[in-house]
Amino acid sequence: MLANWITLSRFPLLLITVLILYHGSPWTRLVGVGLLFVGLMLDTVDGVVARRRDETSLFGSVLDIAADRTYELVLWVCFADLGMIPVAIPLIIIARTTLTDAFRSIGVGQGTTPFAQHRTPLGRFLVGSTFMRTGYAVTKVVTFCGLGLTEGLSGFPGTTYVRAVPAMMSGLQVTAWLAVAFCVFRGLPVIVHSLREYWSIPTTAEAAKS
Repeated sequence: MLANWITLSRFPLLLITVLILYHGSPWTRLVGVGLLFVGLMLDTVDGVVARRRDETSLFGSVLDIAADRTYELVLWVCFADLGMIPVAIPLIIIARTTLTDAFRSIGVGQGTTPFAQHRTPLGRFLVGSTFMRTGYAVTKVVTFCGLGLTEGLSGFPGTTYVRAVPAMMSGLQVTAWLAVAFCVFRGLPVIVHSLREYWSIPTTAEAAKS
């Protein structure tokens, strides 16, 4: 399936991006921003391809989320390690992601795709609406690519580019926290739904004993 291959291609792109971010020259880091942007945009491309080619599947949905999670967690941790964002940001994202993906796995185990597990209007809006998904995607892309760009520009001391870095970083701190807010609010329906739906359901072994 072409859509799944597109999703899988994002993993080596991420690896190359991280290597450039840590070990590349200033000019290479600037090129790496373009590579990072391509890797992020492929998240949209694989979904479009899957729908147009009628290749949507439970596995494809889970693989897509896995790729998104890998990108998010790796990049948040890398930029925190580089001292460009507070360490609180990746800690919040990791905690939220661990909880939501663990709870979603219950529904996936029952054959329900992650985005089909929300039945209330509010839950569908927070998790799957165009506004929330686009808002989250835009804040992530702007933050990740902006941080990569400032990291590259900081390698040109004494130029006008470096003088623009502090102002850019101030704006990127705002977009980073906006991305955190989108992430947390989109995760709340998953947690609340799972607590309501599965809290008192016994395991198969327990049900067999009763």
